[in-house]
Amino acid sequence: MFQRGFASEWNPKATAYGRYWIDISGCDDRKRRVVSLGVCPSRSIARRKLREHIEREGVNNKAYFNTNTAPATTFEAQAPKWIHYMTTRRRRPVKPATLRGWQAALDKWLLPNLGDKLLADISNAALREMVEKMAAGGLVAKTIVNYAQVVKMVLASAVDAEGDQLYPRKWNHDFIGMPIIRKEEQHRPTVTAAEVEQILANSKRRYAVLFAVLAGTGLRIGEALGLKVTDLSPDCRMLYVRRSIWCGKEQLPKTPNAVRVVDVAEPLARLLRDEIAGKEGYLFATSTGTALQQRNALGWLHEAKRVGFHAFRRFRTETLRRARVPEDLIRLWLGHAKPTVTDLYADGLKNDAAWRTEWCERAGLGFSVNGLLGLQNVVPIDSAKVA
Repeated sequence: MFQRGFASEWNPKATAYGRYWIDISGCDDRKRRVVSLGVCPSRSIARRKLREHIEREGVNNKAYFNTNTAPATTFEAQAPKWIHYMTTRRRRPVKPATLRGWQAALDKWLLPNLGDKLLADISNAALREMVEKMAAGGLVAKTIVNYAQVVKMVLASAVDAEGDQLYPRKWNHDFIGMPIIRKEEQHRPTVTAAEVEQILANSKRRYAVLFAVLAGTGLRIGEALGLKVTDLSPDCRMLYVRRSIWCGKEQLPKTPNAVRVVDVAEPLARLLRDEIAGKEGYLFATSTGTALQQRNALGWLHEAKRVGFHAFRRFRTETLRRARVPEDLIRLWLGHAKPTVTDLYADGLKNDAAWRTEWCERAGLGFSVNGLLGLQNVVPIDSAKVA
């Protein structure tokens, strides 16, 4: 502490000043700062005011020190480190499809706009500018929020030897202008029973059977492509989801809840019994025995109707809801998580095969597979005329 013009004795009516040194990000040398403390009756009061100022500024806390003494790392340099960590971490492993989506966000938007910025400079203002650019580029709210989350995760991945974040941030979404995702406005295409039957009629048989399984069970496309003949019960009334296919490779299903048993209504079970006769390996396989590729199946689907595979999953959910199927069963068959403790208590219901079968038959398929069974050209006979 010091007073200008008063070198030795303290003047209780003069303005006091305090000096301290701080670390600046990107600078090798520390910088001196001088702050006015106002009129202080004594040197001890001035010292207390200086300590309070330093405390408010956070100059002495660990986060400030880590942030300002860390190497000058750019967003472009940190992003691949984050991707590598997410690929190899032990806890909560990330699916390859998710990693591909993150990499696409980095390549398309984030690296071109934020790549040369230092991590220390990426704060609310920088993210606000990024959000404005994405909005001007026509990205929808959900995509903007997802891409902004990638920015946050890359920044948070820079940690010290103790695992503490080097650049902790308190994000202000109002200041950033982060869009609000309105679920009621999101596009969720589905199909009707008539559209499902039209798709089946206009598709090559093996793809038609695949689409029938998707619409009749609610399986995700990767789960359906991962089915093997050994995953079906002898009568095909139950199928067991044990794996998923992504880019031609086997992986675990999306979540632990996705590993499940799914009951099959009799019309679809009959179709599956015909389909697996004399077959081994994947239920939906190429001529070489490998699993079908999603893009090939999607091409056939688009020939019949421009929807995605998830439209079948929504159709199955609607069918089960119309039949008033218990929510426990809907979540089991769709592979969704149990939201409450009560649902966990009732987990044993999944072992009641008779109860599951009863509700499966009550709900039915919601569409007809007669065309695939060779019954589409059956003509009703007038018994009076025959007599």
